[in-house]
Amino acid sequence: MSEIRHQTLETNGIRMHVAEAGEGPLVILCHGFPESWYSWRHQLPALAEAGYHVVAPDQRGYGQTDAPEPIDQYTQLHLVGDVVGLVAALGAEQAVIVGHDWGAPVAWNAALWRPDLFRAVAGLSVPVSDRAPMRPTALFKQVFGDTFFYILHFQTPGVAEHELQKDVRGTLRRFLYSASGDGMGAAFPSLPKSAGFLDQLVDCEKLPAWLSEEDLDFFTEEFTRAGFRGGLNWYRNMDRTWELSAPFQGRKLEQPALFISGDQDLIRANPLWEAQMRAVVNDLRKPLILPGIGHWTQQEAPEAVNRALIDFLRSLD
Repeated sequence: MSEIRHQTLETNGIRMHVAEAGEGPLVILCHGFPESWYSWRHQLPALAEAGYHVVAPDQRGYGQTDAPEPIDQYTQLHLVGDVVGLVAALGAEQAVIVGHDWGAPVAWNAALWRPDLFRAVAGLSVPVSDRAPMRPTALFKQVFGDTFFYILHFQTPGVAEHELQKDVRGTLRRFLYSASGDGMGAAFPSLPKSAGFLDQLVDCEKLPAWLSEEDLDFFTEEFTRAGFRGGLNWYRNMDRTWELSAPFQGRKLEQPALFISGDQDLIRANPLWEAQMRAVVNDLRKPLILPGIGHWTQQEAPEAVNRALIDFLRSLD
């Protein structure tokens, strides 16, 4: 099995910690919230063994990577700029970019905005669509009205931080379990707007098979040290990103693209998701929908995700 190596690189004005394995064409793996490079622990050795140089960064605000203080330093332009700089820092001319959860918009936008650098793209859990007709928070307020919606709850600095950081291990255990295929059936009920994020979640007596106590220990240590603020700031820039991305309205994604999701993932609940993707992605390969899998796609179903990613990568050569 390929050894996972670690280093810290300068990119886009920050110091970024990366985990990497293997040699060959560059593949960058972008994690989501609340995660880290460790979310790709099953993919790093598998893709390295298949002949690729696989790099999973702690993204801006996470883990051992810098977390700038100003909230406005977490737009998609900053996040895409980080991975653009990472390609250069690694001495590569091009890369395939893969993203899960919040890492998926980073991957989709990187491919859309810099097709010269990113020769193909894969998104896990979060599909891509054209730019929304209004600011995201205005749209969410219109849709959810007086009911709780976590993205709106995350907008006020300090509120979610206080809630999530009171018991870091408990927060992560409940979040990871509730959004998985194991816990999704009981979690995320409709609640009044006054509810907290943790009110939507359920706890488990025993961790699911895909998440060990050692895995939970690692995530807990990372978020105990770094806090949740960096990741929450990504949500607080959705409107700002919407404004800044106006020049790319209607632009098509031309590179080969892959989408993978679980059939229990609520983020893919919109029945029009595939049609919306095909409207902006000209070379969308057949999407892979994994039965019984929730939101933590590559952690819950590592072997299936590894096979799909390796098949996709080999189809590009």
